[in-house]
Amino acid sequence: MLKSHMDSVEQTLLAISKIPANSGHPLHKGTPREAFIKEYLENHLPSNVAIGTGEIIDSNSKPGQSRNQYDIVIYKRTYPKLDFGGGISGFLIESVIATIEVKSVLTQAEFSNAANAAYNAKKLKQSSVSSFSAGYIPPSILNFVIAYDGPAHMSIVHGWISSTYSNLNIVYPPLPTDDQTRINTPSEAIDAVFILGKGFLYYDNQPVGFVNSQQRQANPALKWVFTDTLNGNLLLFFMFLQGATANIEGKWLNAVPYLSSFQLSNIQWGA
Repeated sequence: MLKSHMDSVEQTLLAISKIPANSGHPLHKGTPREAFIKEYLENHLPSNVAIGTGEIIDSNSKPGQSRNQYDIVIYKRTYPKLDFGGGISGFLIESVIATIEVKSVLTQAEFSNAANAAYNAKKLKQSSVSSFSAGYIPPSILNFVIAYDGPAHMSIVHGWISSTYSNLNIVYPPLPTDDQTRINTPSEAIDAVFILGKGFLYYDNQPVGFVNSQQRQANPALKWVFTDTLNGNLLLFFMFLQGATANIEGKWLNAVPYLSSFQLSNIQWGA
């Protein structure tokens, strides 16, 4: 039932994505397609998370500093956010579970932009206090790319990784072959790419996937898993997001580092 539903939604998204193609400006093609993905997420993700658009900050972020804007940000409702107006927000890194870059057509240039944005997000410093956790907790913010079209084969996307990461000075060391250590090792940038109706590629540190321990032991250099498939792409995307949000965590914001610039020299006190 779950796969049948997700496959139907995947085909529906591809069908309705053809409507904006009649417009004459790239922005008018891309924005509705982002909205289609947002609507899908709002209808399928649990109520403990929310969805927005904007930039991500940490305690070291400065006003006016250049930052990436993320098409979709999935964040915890229990954390604050900054309202910049016009539906654009500033999200505290401590609240962010995942970002999603939505592409009408995935090209190597678009892949490079997404990898750079993912790398920048993963470099942000979290300031929080933890007491307990249960379930799978991602080792870092997750960064996904979802596209309506792209290369004919996912092997082409895989072929972009080495040169793109090299150009961006992104170094990603070998993944441990031990299962538990592996899922606790974050990706250096992109976690997965999904091209609807064509296939997927993901970094092999997910708790669910298509590779087992024996295959990893036999192929210790294995980092990426990819395939061409007409369906199942949205289902895997959903499974990754569901796994990242279906947990229990006693964790809260340590706001003190965010207040480092809030200093006064004329404090008085009395009895």
